[in-house]
Amino acid sequence: MWMYLGLLAALFLGLHNLCKKHAVQGNEVFPVLLGTIASGFIFVATFYILAIFYPDYAANHGYDFQEIPWQTHGYIFIKSMIMAGSWILAYQALKHLPLTIVTPIRSAGPFFTFIGAIIIYKESPNVYQWLGFFVIIFSVMLYSRIGKKEGIIFKRNKWIFAIIGATFLGASSGLYDKFLIQNLSLNPQTLQFWFCLYTLLILLVILSITWFPYAEKRRAFTFRWSIIAVGVLLQAADYFYFKALQDPEALIMLLSAIKRSQLIIAVVIGGLVFREKNKRKKLVPLAGILIGVFLILYS
Repeated sequence: MWMYLGLLAALFLGLHNLCKKHAVQGNEVFPVLLGTIASGFIFVATFYILAIFYPDYAANHGYDFQEIPWQTHGYIFIKSMIMAGSWILAYQALKHLPLTIVTPIRSAGPFFTFIGAIIIYKESPNVYQWLGFFVIIFSVMLYSRIGKKEGIIFKRNKWIFAIIGATFLGASSGLYDKFLIQNLSLNPQTLQFWFCLYTLLILLVILSITWFPYAEKRRAFTFRWSIIAVGVLLQAADYFYFKALQDPEALIMLLSAIKRSQLIIAVVIGGLVFREKNKRKKLVPLAGILIGVFLILYS
């Protein structure tokens, strides 16, 4: 069951990436990020408020919220700092790079998760899993060669380093999620609520320095419907991902790779919607990544 929940998370992540690209085009990155986190928080907070007034109904329908000690709040705050850094880097890169370059680089995240899962959680991959991960990494390298034809020199473009940094932080957060869900026994909705709240506070501090004091920047910001969609879709994806992690048999290395199937939506549909270059050539490494995911599922 946890593999199917991972595929549901991938579906919502793919739609989330499309809306995110639309939200940041020609827009200030930080207020867009704040808007997406705020809309996601409001979405989750709605269920939190319902659970307060109708606790029995919430418990019967699977969205009851736990009371947690301050130490656990500290652990969640660490996750918020990690993901705030990852999102800031990712949004900046997404604004300056094609979606069909950004998404595949982020698909290298399972490789970092894979290594961490072996070292930290002692997860044991088999031959097919090893092969699947290396096929994914090789396919990402092919994307870098295609990116050069679009004037994107990977060694000289700072946004490439930004998206690599975002990928590493995102993978670290994925490993940390397993600790939060399985070791601290947090349910998905509790983790989502406090994580969104703390991330929102972190971003408000950053924007109070970099955006709010500048009238010119505030006027340059354009609100779009996709900002709300990004926040809601991300919370839906996280819910199914965290539900999958609740299964004691779930392997974080496989879940991380299964989520890469979002590439079908992000690269194929995104390439058509945003009219990005070299769409056909990008289908070759895309196929490689999907083969890698299939090998992991097959294993």
